[in-house]
Amino acid sequence: MGAAAIEEGRSGGSRGREPAGGGQRVPAGASVTVLRGFYEGLEIPVESDWFVIGRGRTADAVLAEPTISRAHAAIAWNEVQGFYVEDLGSTNGTLVNGKRRDRQKLKTGDEIQIGKLRFKVVLPRT
Repeated sequence: MGAAAIEEGRSGGSRGREPAGGGQRVPAGASVTVLRGFYEGLEIPVESDWFVIGRGRTADAVLAEPTISRAHAAIAWNEVQGFYVEDLGSTNGTLVNGKRRDRQKLKTGDEIQIGKLRFKVVLPRT
């Protein structure tokens, strides 16, 4: 597996296809926890309305895992749709609850898989 390196909450991260109307205040308490892979047990708070996970230095959560893309997926939030995950054109795709999805609304307990990493979603009540 890749070397351990994580940097969370980077400002000016890899914004990719940032949704229009960005900069909304995200409800506190959203996070993803790594269930499987090198980072097992790591809890990553989602603190912005467009939160990119990838192995590139400009992602908001940088995970040194060779099976994920530099900007692999974003967890996003807006007042109309709530929380959702969006694949950012990754090589290996993004799975939600075992099914490949380009974009999927999220709820607490959903599992997101990117590369060899599997995450469990925890969302605040909104």
